[in-house]
Amino acid sequence: MRRNVAILVFNEIEVLDFAGPFEVFAVTDQLRDRAAFSVSIVSPAGDAVRARNGLKVTPEHSFADCPQPQVLVVPGGFGTRALLGNEVVINWILERSRASEVTMSVCTGSLLLARAGLLDGLRATTHHRAIDELRRLAPAAIVDPGARFHDNGRILTAAGISAGIDCSLHLVGRLLGDDVAAATAAYMEYERRG
Repeated sequence: MRRNVAILVFNEIEVLDFAGPFEVFAVTDQLRDRAAFSVSIVSPAGDAVRARNGLKVTPEHSFADCPQPQVLVVPGGFGTRALLGNEVVINWILERSRASEVTMSVCTGSLLLARAGLLDGLRATTHHRAIDELRRLAPAAIVDPGARFHDNGRILTAAGISAGIDCSLHLVGRLLGDDVAAATAAYMEYERRG
């Protein structure tokens, strides 16, 4: 089964937070003869966004026309703070997560999962500079900055920025086998951690 992967983007998103997972899932799909993942970028209205340091990103989908993902990726960056009070974004994450096979946050994307109530009772992490903020937003979670990522089954959280690559490779290994994850990492010339 080819899984739909939807990666949320927004203004002031951290570039590697979304580009790292995008690369992992897209390379895996390429190496598996386009039979693993269909990866798309989504923003609330389908409009282009400006990532950190000015990179312009043009999504394929809006919330309204995004196919239901089996894998939902919620990246982080300074822009997450503005979204914490955005009920449209929080509700979309919650609704899509309920119907997805897996929801994964990277960096401060975990703050949005916390705001949606998705981390209660789970082990979670985020960027090291946002640990206290995550504890405030998810008092019922077990906030553990000691690991590069945490896999709770349906919900995964990765620490800061480059940890999203490791978490994505871990998820590829979980879904398709460690040999597939190893082949993806080798193609990317990336040394896995965590």
